[in-house]
Formats: sequence, structure tokens, C-alpha cells
Amino acid sequence: MKRTVTRHTRDRIEAVFRQLDYEVLGPIYCHEGGEEFWRAKRISSQRLGLKIATALLRRLKSGGRSLYVGAGVAELPALLAETLELDRSVEAYTLRRREVRILNRACRSMPVRFVAKDALTALGSFDHLWMVSVLNDPETYPNLSPLSYGRADPLSFDPGRFTVERGSVRRLVDRCMKNLTRPGLITTSTEEVQWIAEWCHRHRIPYRVERRSYPTALVGDPLCFIRIEERGKSRG
Repeated sequence: MKRTVTRHTRDRIEAVFRQLDYEVLGPIYCHEGGEEFWRAKRISSQRLGLKIATALLRRLKSGGRSLYVGAGVAELPALLAETLELDRSVEAYTLRRREVRILNRACRSMPVRFVAKDALTALGSFDHLWMVSVLNDPETYPNLSPLSYGRADPLSFDPGRFTVERGSVRRLVDRCMKNLTRPGLITTSTEEVQWIAEWCHRHRIPYRVERRSYPTALVGDPLCFIRIEERGKSRG
């Protein structure tokens, strides 16, 4: 049976979006023109977020546990759909402390809480990993990100700093992947698939990248799903 986001859950998601403090969120997401940014993105982030949430509901089992790395406004529909529709447990991590306060205030009546910590501190196992626009974030990885997108400047590129950033990304991927049960599901951007694939190849873990991708409202990279299989199974 195909699952979808019910009207009740949609109403609760819309209620959370209405309670967000967009005046404070503006400069967090956009250095200039934050108010205009949210006027343009608020509705589309809900609409596209609901499409991704529906896709997730059709791939996840009830009662599982998800780890969200770098979670923010865009992740709200998926987080709320998981908890309200499938009775799943979710761990949402981000380093943006101001945003955490705003998100938790808006979600105070919901079964979702954001944590202002590094995802490396997450404990326990989970069957779904959400890692979208984290491994190529230009603020966190200013040297790695432009290389990922093919925009690195050969005159200013710093290979030493890139090596440090690459090591940081690999540590994050390694920690998260080791805590992912198999079979498991990963939601990531198409630009970040290579990091997951590289880890799987090194550990000889079979995986399958689904062909369909989903557009996003706040980041330019489309989303896709990766299925991590049990060791010994073919990628098919």
C-alpha cells in the first residue's frame, strides 16, 4: 500500500511553518535580503518538502529511527511526517544555535526536537540517514565545496586546507555510516552521493542509488535515495 501525508499531518506542518520567526531566520539563511528570500521560498519549501516526505513514507518502516544531519527549516515536513505518520524516532542535529531555538519554539507541541550539536555526538543505531547539502556546504568547507561543484579557482585553491576538510568529511561519513543498520536508507543530494559510494566501496558494502531525484527549494542540489544493502548482496 502506498503511503501519503495525511491532511491532519499537512495541517500540523503548515501550523509549524506559520509559527517560524522568519525575521530572525532571514540573516541565518541569507546574508542580504533575508525577508525577500523567505517570501519567495516559504511556500515552495513546504510544497517540495511534502513531496519528499511522501517519498520517504513509502520507503521507511514504522517505529524506526532516523538521524538528520544539518537539519533546518527544509527538513521540517520530512521530520514531522516520519513522527506523525510512522511513529518513528528522529534525531535532528545542526550547529546553528539560533535556528535551533526558533525551530524548537515552533515545534513545541510536536514530537520533534532539534539539537545544537555536531552529529558526531549522536549515539545509537538508526535505519535512515538524512544528510543533504552537508558534505559540500560552502560555509563549513570553503575549499572543498567549490571543487565539488567544479568552480575551484586554481590561483586561490589551498590544497592543504582542502586535505583537512576532506578528512573532516570522511570522519563524519564514517561515523554516520557505521551507525546505520543494514539494510538502511540514505537521503542525500546528488552531489554528495560520491562520498557515500566511496565509503561503501572501501568497506565492501553493496549499495544502490535510486534513479529518481527530487527538487529542493532552499538548496540547488536535487535529492535522491541510496539503499544500503546487507554485506554479500549484489547491487542489482
